[in-house]
Amino acid sequence: METQNNNQQQNKFGHWIKTSITARMLMVGFLVIILLIPLSYINSLINERAFRQKDVVNEINEKWGNDVLVYGPILKLPYKTYTETKTYNEKTKTYFTETKTHTNYAYVFPENLHSKVNVDSKTLKRGNFESAVFTTQMDFSGNYIPVNLTKRGIKQKDIIWDKASIIIKTSNLKGIKSEVKIKLMDKVYNFETNFNQNNNNRLDVLESSFIKGEDLFNTKNTNFNFSIIFNGSRQIELIPIGKTTTMEMISNWADPSFMGNFLPNDETKKISQDGFKADWKVLHINRAFSQQHLKSIPALSQFAFGTKFMVMVDEYQKSERSAKYGFLVIGLTFLVFFLIQTLSKINIHPFQYLMIGIALTMFYTLLVSISEHSNFLKAYLIAGVSVIVLIALYSKSILKTFKFPLFIGASLSALYAFIYVIIQLENYALLVGSIGLFLILAIVMFVSRKIDWKNG
Repeated sequence: METQNNNQQQNKFGHWIKTSITARMLMVGFLVIILLIPLSYINSLINERAFRQKDVVNEINEKWGNDVLVYGPILKLPYKTYTETKTYNEKTKTYFTETKTHTNYAYVFPENLHSKVNVDSKTLKRGNFESAVFTTQMDFSGNYIPVNLTKRGIKQKDIIWDKASIIIKTSNLKGIKSEVKIKLMDKVYNFETNFNQNNNNRLDVLESSFIKGEDLFNTKNTNFNFSIIFNGSRQIELIPIGKTTTMEMISNWADPSFMGNFLPNDETKKISQDGFKADWKVLHINRAFSQQHLKSIPALSQFAFGTKFMVMVDEYQKSERSAKYGFLVIGLTFLVFFLIQTLSKINIHPFQYLMIGIALTMFYTLLVSISEHSNFLKAYLIAGVSVIVLIALYSKSILKTFKFPLFIGASLSALYAFIYVIIQLENYALLVGSIGLFLILAIVMFVSRKIDWKNG
């Protein structure tokens, strides 16, 4: 008797599951929540591949050459300072004064600094990943005006002119591909690495041999010019230490991103598929530091400006943005099947819902794996068509008609197209997404009005 009652209760429960709209809604909602688990794993997979990409790009850049930041030329002038100490002599009952001489350094920036930067860019690939690298020749010229440090409390006679030198700071010492020499007036001076320099912002220092500073910087304007060839990656920056600083940059890279405190002149800037040309001009009034500094060189990297050379297509970022809509795709697809099931009285088993949901999640693994070997659009089309065809054929076996599978295929095609458009947009993504969701809600409300909810 007890077994018969149990069977009757199970039959009633099974009948309620099959016939109750509420039960089907709860079942569909539960399956959507369950499918959030594989979606979270897919997001983790995308992040893992993105981190792997960054590691490979950093490895490529480390071997080819890192970011290029140039900070110079700077005149380094040693000068004498004095300290006096008084000592009391017990025997003579008198004080005597001892004077000690110390050597400090003054750093003088040029009056004018002009740079011409020619950049030959390309992409290096390793496996499925690529990085933007370049070889650049940077030609510098300008002049110093006569140095007068009396306003800084330093007498001309205390300057040690025969120990003066020129220093250049850079972030990419190992990327230098040529000897560095500076021409001051008619004389040429070589540079060597100075590892004893107190570096700011982890910049390496090149220092010239001693120059005849009194002859060059004491009574007349001193012209200079020098060139550096770098192998580098990601970006080129210059710190505007000239009272007037100009930079002209020419490159074959078609997707530059101008960066830093100062942007190039819009009137002369040109960008095309063959490359770009940009000009900057920075005056001393535009930045908050002086032309002379005592004892140490300040950290001025915050005033740098230049160009990023980036691979603009980030497949993983687009895949991640697409996966964020996974919950929406699964929810709306299940909603379509739920409405078809409710309006047509065709029974769809929870297992069949689960298979459809898993097929929808497979879209994102296909998208990530294919995009590593092709562009994002092609990967999106292949993954989308594969999943839509699979679900349409599977729904044909469930619904026993061509009408509903065609409708499901068309609905999924429209949904994936809508999501692709949102991914491509930046400024209008929120607006287009909101309008699209509003239209979807309106369609669902219109279709669901035919359902008899009272008998659910």
